[in-house]
Amino acid sequence: MAFRPGAASSSRLRFTPPNPRSFSSSRTTRSSCPTNALPSVRPVRTVAQFLEWKPEAEATDVIVNGYVRSARTMKADVSGLRVGAAVRLHGSWVPSKYATDQSHELKVDRVDILGASDSSTYPIQKKYQTPEYLRTIPHLRSRTPLNAAILRLRSDAVNALTRFFSSRDFTQTHPPIVTSSDCEGGGEVFNVSVQNPESSIDDTPGKQRGTKNTTDTFFRGPRYLTVSTQLHLEALAQSVGNVWTLSPTFRAERSDTSRHMSEFYMLEAEMPFVDEMDDVLELVEDMLREVTTDMYRARAATELRERRVSSNASRTAEDDLVSADEVERRWAGMMHRSSARWPRIRYGDAITLLQAQEHRFEHKPTWEDGLHSEHEKYLATTLGSTGANGMYQPVFVTHYPRDIKAFYMRPTATSAQTAGTRDGPSSGANERGATVDCFDLLVPDLCEIAGGSMREHRLADLQEVMQARGMVRPSTTPGFNGLDWYLDLRRWGSCPHGGFGLGFDRLLSYLAGVPNIRDVVAFPRWHGRCDC
Repeated sequence: MAFRPGAASSSRLRFTPPNPRSFSSSRTTRSSCPTNALPSVRPVRTVAQFLEWKPEAEATDVIVNGYVRSARTMKADVSGLRVGAAVRLHGSWVPSKYATDQSHELKVDRVDILGASDSSTYPIQKKYQTPEYLRTIPHLRSRTPLNAAILRLRSDAVNALTRFFSSRDFTQTHPPIVTSSDCEGGGEVFNVSVQNPESSIDDTPGKQRGTKNTTDTFFRGPRYLTVSTQLHLEALAQSVGNVWTLSPTFRAERSDTSRHMSEFYMLEAEMPFVDEMDDVLELVEDMLREVTTDMYRARAATELRERRVSSNASRTAEDDLVSADEVERRWAGMMHRSSARWPRIRYGDAITLLQAQEHRFEHKPTWEDGLHSEHEKYLATTLGSTGANGMYQPVFVTHYPRDIKAFYMRPTATSAQTAGTRDGPSSGANERGATVDCFDLLVPDLCEIAGGSMREHRLADLQEVMQARGMVRPSTTPGFNGLDWYLDLRRWGSCPHGGFGLGFDRLLSYLAGVPNIRDVVAFPRWHGRCDC
């Protein structure tokens, strides 16, 4: 029996580990390998390492573990092997007998079934299964090759981000999940409550359970799941310098779209002693360029590209993805290195551009209403595309109206409104209304994937905005007001600062070519669904 990763169609047993990167053997095979093949500190443990090793000699007494993805029983006795079974393979790593790009294969001498599986009831089958169906079994769908590859791409992204921020002297931090405030002021928050112990004593059908809510007494007041870690990052930035985090965030939105979830991951960063928003824009651009370049070279991205062209099935999971050419344009636009920065346009100029194409849109572009998704898609495609077969560069839209943005954003100075920034002059922001130093980063299809701003660091100005928006409320308990501590940051040693947040899941969805953001998360949660 031979196991040949990469040439499974001609093998007697096709075998896929839950994670090729951590496809561990029960014991090391270093003694069977040439001493100069791999560093002595890294014994051969995985199938992926065997494939990278390409040994000149055979490796005997090899043991690997994993799960059966499919089995063909006409050529050998594989009784007991069923799809989904956990097995341990014993054999040798030998030169391949087949004329393929793979030089070696695993010749299996013995198979131990560690965990049997009834293939007739196993929900994951070799045949095509829709993304909608797989979302109903989130605890199992990561066993499919495509979903496993996407999760490995996610891991590669985290590693690349960590390397980037470390190279820029940023400190990784862990802000709280339970907070005293709604950062964005939108009110779409999850309240944190404590279940009354009495409510779980009697589960007799028909008997009413207790409903007493002890939230106020537990935390001395209402508390919420965080919608953003920005405010806490601002506090940390004033003590340890440049900071970043990759944390779960929560929005109680009832949106049922391919771009929204109730729980998602946000990458957020803050920089103290920053005077101009251009510095924040350049950080975002440099980060995405370096991170995507690292990800593109990693194994998971390569696997996703190869899977698109390796199957001859009539319909596969890859058919649900964006076309390979389209995805390549996305990667190319992110990775492209040039002396010119990504396209930038002021909000006022964007509205003018959209109004000239008003007949294209369902929603009329206006200064007061902000940009709808159809407007963002048009801007991203029109301004970011470099030609019919060229790359898609992300597009920055800057200087939104103050009235439609968050309270903490710094107003644009009059001189900046008139002169514009490095991307050129504005076409009349003063006439239309006050703006703030902020930006959104747009890409085709997914629209906004990042946003940031300069933060209002002057106490009196921040208090004025908060009072005008009804955010400062009197309290008889010192420190009870959820944003008192945020104002304290301006009372002592405040400095100009700025930062951004990036939708980590949206970025992965964009680069992987996955149309629905729920399919790049292991256990997605959205309105009405939290299955396990």
